[in-house]
Amino acid sequence: MKFCIIPVTAFEQNCTLLWDESTMKGAVVDPGGNLERIVAEAHKQGVTIEKILLTHGHLDHAAGAAALSKQLDVAIEGPQEDERFWLEKLPAQCASYGFPAVEVFEPERWLKQGDTVAVGNETLEVHHCPGHTPGHVVFFHAPSRVAIVGDVLFQGSIGRTDFPRGDHDTLIRSIRENLWPLGDDVSFIPGHGPVSTFGAERRSNPFVGDGI
Repeated sequence: MKFCIIPVTAFEQNCTLLWDESTMKGAVVDPGGNLERIVAEAHKQGVTIEKILLTHGHLDHAAGAAALSKQLDVAIEGPQEDERFWLEKLPAQCASYGFPAVEVFEPERWLKQGDTVAVGNETLEVHHCPGHTPGHVVFFHAPSRVAIVGDVLFQGSIGRTDFPRGDHDTLIRSIRENLWPLGDDVSFIPGHGPVSTFGAERRSNPFVGDGI
């Protein structure tokens, strides 16, 4: 599995293009906007986008999903169904932050803990990690030891929990019980900022490190 990160929106959100090298079929994770940039990168890499994956429903992660789905005629998978709350608020979110207007949409498939999603011939594990938002999910590719964690965890920080239906204790539990067991060697792509590893965060993250 190969990937590249495509910063999108004024929030510099890490949209990720993933693909299976054997088939060159791929998925776009969290297309919050700048769709022309995403499509151009896929073309540059020779990737055929076959689906869209969402970690959660905040506008910088999901605002471009419906338009890209229509443009490419591909399905949207994720997040977990408790995220319906945020997806229904997308038009209001966009209006509040000056994003282009969007319509409410529902993914073709809601995901839950223990599900898998296919990208070409590769398989991603789905881990439900609430706390930042109620239906947030993480995608993990075990063979390459890479996780896409959205706004659950960052290098040196964790996701905000002051939004509606956010919960700090739930987020900490999600990280420690759902992410750490995947292994210290796992590299993770956060929703913003640089890539890190679970091991590095366990050693030094001031919010969720092992010494806290």
